Amino acid sequence: MRKILVVGAGQSGLQLALGLQSHGYEVTLMSNRTADEIRSGRVMSTQCMFDTALGHERDLQLNFWESQAPKTEGLGVSVAAPGSHDPGPTQRAIDWVGRLDGYAQSVDQRVKMAGWMDAFAERGGRVVIHGAAVGDLDYFSRAYDLVLVAAGRGELVSMFTRDPERSPYSEPQRALAVAYVHGLAPRPEHPEFDAVRCNLVPGVGELFVMPTLTLSGRADILFWEGIPGGPLDVFNGVKDPAEHLVLTLELMKRFTPWEYARATKAELTDSRGTLAGRYTPTVRNPVGRLPGGGLVLGVADVVVANDPITGQGANTAAKCAAAYLASILEHGDKPFDEEWMQATFDRFWDDTARHVTKWTNAMLMPPPEHILNLIGAAGQLQPVADRFANAFNAPADFENFFYDPEKTGAYLTSVAGA
Repeated sequence: MRKILVVGAGQSGLQLALGLQSHGYEVTLMSNRTADEIRSGRVMSTQCMFDTALGHERDLQLNFWESQAPKTEGLGVSVAAPGSHDPGPTQRAIDWVGRLDGYAQSVDQRVKMAGWMDAFAERGGRVVIHGAAVGDLDYFSRAYDLVLVAAGRGELVSMFTRDPERSPYSEPQRALAVAYVHGLAPRPEHPEFDAVRCNLVPGVGELFVMPTLTLSGRADILFWEGIPGGPLDVFNGVKDPAEHLVLTLELMKRFTPWEYARATKAELTDSRGTLAGRYTPTVRNPVGRLPGGGLVLGVADVVVANDPITGQGANTAAKCAAAYLASILEHGDKPFDEEWMQATFDRFWDDTARHVTKWTNAMLMPPPEHILNLIGAAGQLQPVADRFANAFNAPADFENFFYDPEKTGAYLTSVAGA
């Protein structure tokens, strides 16, 4: 029986560990926190998983909360009118919602990761609670056929060198602030179904609102992405969760009053329901070298860390885990050498990560005219809104109608003609 060590208990690490376990591998999971510590800790993310990523969980029968989590059936975009937010009330220049072909869902990672870790242990998996350092992996690697590093923060990431050709940014592009709340009213434009709402405030940043399942049941996530140094970049150093929520709502009232109107009764889900920070989007080389000569393979955001502006983090992690699992199963009893590691990453990059990275990096920049035209046209042409929404599930489709002005123009002409 082949022995595999998975370091990191997030979406990709746990999905891989459980998937390998189900195929008879002897898997050890290393985490710096217990399941109970994860469950009682601070929120970790703003995950919204679309149909393909949810399918990977269903394939492994890990969709434990599918019947409880809100079913997100749409994705909407609102764009604030230029200059309308300061001074005076903000108006919307654009507002529309596209319908998803398959619903999306969000489960608070405190719920999901704790539950998955418990399931892994109950099924006979070995869990080691230890904050691994490079020296630890140097020791452990000798006992395993393969070491997978799925812990996207801390010292271990330093083993994976930055890929400058795929990493155009050298500093954070957004200041991030998250609040999980109860008491948010439905969007009046579509009270009969849930949707992720993307609110774009040109020159300032973005507000994302998404339904989720948290420890205390149904909730909503309020997620500000602020351009560094701008009016949204005010959460650094805010430690009090109540103050964090007050700031969140004040900014909503100023920049997205149409969202604030349904948030007047919002309350934090719990005292650990806020998060703030920033990080630099980076693509890294996938093979890490240990001091003793051993090799480890980086997983998901260890090697492809995109800004969350396109909501792809958990989706990409799930797709990475699925791709790596397939590659491991196909490899059989052959050694997990450097050539295999690079080829495994390359397949994931070509099929998934390159599309997400290109789209995310494009969305961090001021949009060119043809993209503004596309987003505006979606308010008049429902098929355009629907296609844009469904591309969040399959970002490769943006190649066909988003980046190139000629392709965008041809697409809009064809839809308008139809």
